[in-house]
Amino acid sequence: MESITFPNGPIDMAGNLFKPEGFDASKRYPAIVTVHPGGGVKEQTAGLYAEKLAARGYVTLAFDASHQGESGGEPRHLEDPYARVEDVRAAVDYLQTLDFVDAERIGALGVCAGGGYAVNAAMTDYRIKALTTVSAVNIGASFRRDWYGQNPDSAGVPTLQAVAQQRTAEAQGADIAYIPYVPVEPDENTPADMVEANEYYLTPRACHANAGNKFPLTRSVSRIFTFDAFHLVEDLLQQPLLVVAGSNAGSLWMSTELHGRARVAGKEFMLVDGATHMALYDVPEYVDPVAAKAAEFFGTHLAAAE
Repeated sequence: MESITFPNGPIDMAGNLFKPEGFDASKRYPAIVTVHPGGGVKEQTAGLYAEKLAARGYVTLAFDASHQGESGGEPRHLEDPYARVEDVRAAVDYLQTLDFVDAERIGALGVCAGGGYAVNAAMTDYRIKALTTVSAVNIGASFRRDWYGQNPDSAGVPTLQAVAQQRTAEAQGADIAYIPYVPVEPDENTPADMVEANEYYLTPRACHANAGNKFPLTRSVSRIFTFDAFHLVEDLLQQPLLVVAGSNAGSLWMSTELHGRARVAGKEFMLVDGATHMALYDVPEYVDPVAAKAAEFFGTHLAAAE
C-alpha cells in the first residue's frame, strides 16, 4: 500500500493506493475506486475492499472525502453530497494519470453513502465502466424519509426549520453546531443498523482517529436533504451494475430501489443471507464472498479488449 495525494480543484486529496501481488509497472491493470461511507475514512471498510480487490489483480484506490480524514478542504467534517460525487471523478482523474492503469478499464465500488455517490458519479462520468454498491444508501432519501424509508419526503421539514434557525444563530456569532453521524448513546428507539454503527465506528472494531463522527449541522444538512443519488438513474446510468445488500439490513430498501430502477444490461443483485448493513463492512464471513463476487463482476465487465 502506498500513501498518495491527488488534486481535486483547490483541494489536495489523500488516498491509499493498492497494487496486486507481483505488480509489474510495465503492465497496464484494471483499476477500482472505492468510496467510503458517510463519516468513514479510507482506513476502514473502503480500504478493506480496496485491499481485497488488489489481492485479486486490481489496482485500487481508497481515499478520504474532501473536508474529511487526511484530505484538505474547509470547513472540516463537511458532508456535501455534490462535493463527494466530484471526489469520485477526481479519483478517476488520478488513476488515469498512472501509466500502469488502463484508462478504459476503471470501475467503482461504493459502500453505504459511498455507494450512492458512486452511482451518481457514474451517471455523468462514463469513464467509470462498471459499478458495485455494497449496503447502498441514498443519503438524501435516508435523511428525509428516515433509515427505514417509512416517512414521506416532507417529514424532513421540521429539521430544515431547525437548521435555518441554527444558521441564523451562527450568523449572529453562535458557535458552529455539529451533529454525530452515528449515535453516541443508542437507546431502544435507535435502528438496529445504527446500534451496530456505534459499535463499528466508536469501538476498537473499526474506530479510527481521523473519523470524527460529526459534521457541521447547517452546512451539511441543507445540502444532504436536497440530494437524490438515484435521480435520473433510469436514463443516465449506462454501466453494468452489481448491487450487494444484506438480507437483515434496514437499508435494504435503497438497494432494492436502485436495482429495480436501473435499466442497464449486466445488472445483478447479490442478497447476502443473514447480513446486516454493517456486517458487509468488515465481517469476514460476509465480506470475503462479496469481494470475490465483486472481483468476478469487474473481471467480466473490465475485461481487456481482444
